[in-house]
Amino acid sequence: MVRSKLEYIWLDGAYPTQQMRSKTKVLSDFSGKVEDVPIWSFDGSSTMQAEGNSSDLLLKPVRIFNDPDRKNAYLVMTEVLNADGTPHKTNARATIHDDDGDFWFGFEQEYVLWDLAHHTPYGFPAPGYYPPPQGPFYCSVGAEYSIGREIVEQHLDLCIAADINIEGVNAEVMKGQWEYQVFAKGAKEAGDQMWVARYLMERVGEEHNVRINLDPKPVAGDWNGSGMHANFSDTTLRTCGSKETYGKICEAFGTEEAIERHISVYGSDNHKRLTGLHETQAINKFSYGVSDRGASIRIPIATVEAGYKGWLEDRRPASNADPYKVASAIIDTVKGASR
Repeated sequence: MVRSKLEYIWLDGAYPTQQMRSKTKVLSDFSGKVEDVPIWSFDGSSTMQAEGNSSDLLLKPVRIFNDPDRKNAYLVMTEVLNADGTPHKTNARATIHDDDGDFWFGFEQEYVLWDLAHHTPYGFPAPGYYPPPQGPFYCSVGAEYSIGREIVEQHLDLCIAADINIEGVNAEVMKGQWEYQVFAKGAKEAGDQMWVARYLMERVGEEHNVRINLDPKPVAGDWNGSGMHANFSDTTLRTCGSKETYGKICEAFGTEEAIERHISVYGSDNHKRLTGLHETQAINKFSYGVSDRGASIRIPIATVEAGYKGWLEDRRPASNADPYKVASAIIDTVKGASR
């Protein structure tokens, strides 16, 4: 008899930014298939999702990954359900009404390693002092500029072993800031992979006593914030070969209704990051342009060189945005542009 550890992962009721919760169930002779993972329950009153007098909520398994950091173990992404089996109001995954696998997503997750001992970004001097201005830290090498590489490499290895489709990592513009990229097809799969990648990052941080800071503007002043840039495409974007079609889709993101709808799900405190400085467009403005990292939507130069066959990048989502909500909003807007 083989006993397996299944780590159930879910999103709590924290507002405006949900946090991950998890707990372990041990099963005998588990098949390794998500359909054989039983529904479980938890105390919703302890996660800001229920009152104490009626606190049982359900965890519905929706995606399973290998857990390479534990023996005979799996990572189980779940949806939160009410006791009657209906989706809980905090369950964003269940609100995705269009899970078209024709939509491909590449999320660029920026984050800051946060020193819990000093309450500063990892590698910053003691509070009240600052490192040199940003500039030498992006894609840096060497002990002076590249801070926390051992944490990043450990996370990369775990994601690959878990069969998460992580596509790369790099040091970012601010000292102690890094990024990883995850690619997936469909809004639900993209969200599942991103949340489990975030979970593994948190576990690595636990080992090093480092918090994974997803604040969009972790350090005030002349420092870049952290985003979760969303690269996306569908068959039209990948094959149309039309500058006019690209323009029409970009314009659909710039309507007053679309801006409000997207910004509402693009992360909390995002106004602190989207200022028009530090490679962002202001939160109250919309623009798009070729190779323009100061625009709301960037048309990558590779897309143009391929004859307008490729993808777009929405640079507005914050580092703490929910990838389920971001992907769903993008699909709705792109499909609306073609109607």
